[in-house]
Amino acid sequence: MSSAETTTIRAGRRTVRLSRPDKVLFPDDGITKSDLAEYYRTVARRMLPHLRGRPLMLERHPDGIDGGAFMQKDTPDYFPDWIDRAELPKEGGTVTHVLCGDTATAVYLAGQGCITLHRWLSRADRPDHPDRLVFDLDPPEDDFAAVRAAARLLHDLLDELELPSAVMTTGSRGLHVLVPLDRRAPFDDVRDFALGTANLLTARHPDTLTTAPRKEARRGRLYLDTQRNAYAQTAVAPYSVRALPGAPVATPLAWAEIDDPDLDARRWTLGTIADRLDNDPWRNALRRGRSLAAARRRLTTLRDKP
Repeated sequence: MSSAETTTIRAGRRTVRLSRPDKVLFPDDGITKSDLAEYYRTVARRMLPHLRGRPLMLERHPDGIDGGAFMQKDTPDYFPDWIDRAELPKEGGTVTHVLCGDTATAVYLAGQGCITLHRWLSRADRPDHPDRLVFDLDPPEDDFAAVRAAARLLHDLLDELELPSAVMTTGSRGLHVLVPLDRRAPFDDVRDFALGTANLLTARHPDTLTTAPRKEARRGRLYLDTQRNAYAQTAVAPYSVRALPGAPVATPLAWAEIDDPDLDARRWTLGTIADRLDNDPWRNALRRGRSLAAARRRLTTLRDKP
C-alpha cells in the first residue's frame, strides 16, 4: 500500500509502514527514504549476522544529509514493541539500546531517517567482553594508498600473531581491520592488546605509522586508532550507508582486494553494492572467536626481539 504520505514495505513476517517515503535524503543523488528502506531490506541477509545481539547507536538524519543530524542511543518510547531492546548500564544510570535482529527492524530504522548503524563490539548478553577487536586506519589527508599499505602490514603482523582478520571499507575515509574474539577477555585487556599490536607495528614503520591520538603529533603519518575497543564505543556496521554524497557503503572486502590501486573508502555505494551481495568476502573469517592469551605471548616475544 502506498500514497504520497505513507507506504508499506513487506519485511520478513512483518509489514513496516514508512511515512513520507518520497522524502529526499541525499539531494545530489535523488535517494529517498523509500530507497534507503528498500536497500536495507535487500542487504539484510548479509548485514544482520553482523548486527544480531549488538547494541546500536543510530545516526539519524530526518531531514536528509544536508539537514540536522543526531546520534541516538536510547530507544524512543514510540518505537514499536516488536523491536528488540537491551538495557545496559552507563555512568549514573542505564541506556536502552535498539537491537536489530531482523529485516523489519532495519527497514523501520531507515523509515526513521536512520542512515547509518553504529554497532558495539560486544553483544548485549556480555557487554563487557567483546567478540570483535577493531583497528581503525585513519589516513593522513586523502592518501588511500597509505591506508592500503598499512592494512597489508597489519594483516601480516596479525598473521605472525596467528590471529585471523577481516577488512572493510568504512564508507568514509579509511579501513577497519577486525579480529574475532572468544569473549573471554574484558575490554580493558582487549584494548591493551590492540594498542600493543599497533605500537609494535609503528615501531617497525615509524616514518609512516603512528598511534598518536593528537593530529599535530602525527606529522603526516597514518593513525592506527585502537580507541574504539572500549565499553559502549561503536564502529560502523558492515553494509551501513554513510551520510555522505553518493551514499557510500561500508563494505566487507577480501584481503586480495587491498592490492587494488583503484580501491578507496567510498568505492561502493547504495547504487552499486548489489553485485557484491551474492558472495560473502568474509565467508568464515570471523566465525570462530580466538583467545588473546597465546597471541599476547607471541606479541611479547616479537616485541622483545632485538
